[in-house]
Amino acid sequence: MARVSLQHIAKTFPGGHAAVRDVSLEIADGEFLVLVGPSGCGKSTTLRLVAGLEEATTGMIMIGDRVVNEVHPKDRDIAMVFQNYALYPHMSVYKNMAFALKLRRVARAEIERRVMGTARMLGIEELLDRKPRALSGGQRQRVAVGRAIVREPKAFLFDEPLSNLDAKLRVTTRAELKALHQRLKTTTIYVTHDQEEAMTLGDRIAVMHKGQLQQVAPPLEVYRRPTNRFVASFVGTPPMNFIDGTITAEGDATLFVEKPGSVGGGGGPQARVRLTRAIADGLLPMAGRAIVMGVRPQHLREADAASGEDSTLGVQVGVVEPLGDSMDLHGATAAGNAIVARVPARVGLSGGQFVRLAVDVGQANFFAPGEEGKNLLLG
Repeated sequence: MARVSLQHIAKTFPGGHAAVRDVSLEIADGEFLVLVGPSGCGKSTTLRLVAGLEEATTGMIMIGDRVVNEVHPKDRDIAMVFQNYALYPHMSVYKNMAFALKLRRVARAEIERRVMGTARMLGIEELLDRKPRALSGGQRQRVAVGRAIVREPKAFLFDEPLSNLDAKLRVTTRAELKALHQRLKTTTIYVTHDQEEAMTLGDRIAVMHKGQLQQVAPPLEVYRRPTNRFVASFVGTPPMNFIDGTITAEGDATLFVEKPGSVGGGGGPQARVRLTRAIADGLLPMAGRAIVMGVRPQHLREADAASGEDSTLGVQVGVVEPLGDSMDLHGATAAGNAIVARVPARVGLSGGQFVRLAVDVGQANFFAPGEEGKNLLLG
């Protein structure tokens, strides 16, 4: 095992396309770090730079205590698992797993020990004599992981390894990968565009956008306190709601006042959300200026009409999506801003109805305007 260090890494391809821009990242010995972001954000290029499959334009890459910028991929002591598994079709499962060890001239008895031990760990002992064409997608995935494990590398690199599996198998395999890491404790860098996969697997997640790191933190920290609006919109299902507005003081209360939007025409009364004292103290310097409130669908609930709650949004429901024990309400506020709320399922709620949704203000985030507007509560 070893730490992996990226220091001001950049990669510019011919033609001037900057795929990775000044990325600095420290992955601790034994850590499971997930690189996540939309297609084209630079996450796979970053992984390929660590593997040596791409050459960094600038910056330094270290694996353990060794600078590996000029080291050939086969000599970096890493093992990579690809999206398409990359198994040799003419070889049996056993030979696929043993191949890299044979190239390194590892003794036959040691190869046998590693392959059989790994096969038992992954539950693929009965597949060792089969060819890849006789395996299911999940079985091929296990073989690809097993081929990496037998090498006993300093680090594992995974490039979207579950994207070819069906939804149910992805969930199962995800749990197996997490349990495997807890057993092996090998430094792991994992690339995915699936933010749910990132949240469930990573000790930390690194969110990328346009070749740059946006936030690196434990999953719950990224979810609860995203560093900017892009991270807030990318992490979480359904995505966070964003409402433009302003901060205003009225007597001893500090309010967020909704700005009219454009969905469904708007024109109705603007929502007025009373802020907690802690949030108000952080936002008073922004009084009168444009600001964006971000609230997750899970932090909205149907208000009790008799309670007189003042931090509510009046929403005209357009579509109801039943999810079993919960349902997603898609609609718009009276002022015309789009809203999605995830609330407990109940009979009788349908499109066309009006509901009042209470905002869990303590869970809300507030951002500067713009796609990457910073979180104003984080300083």
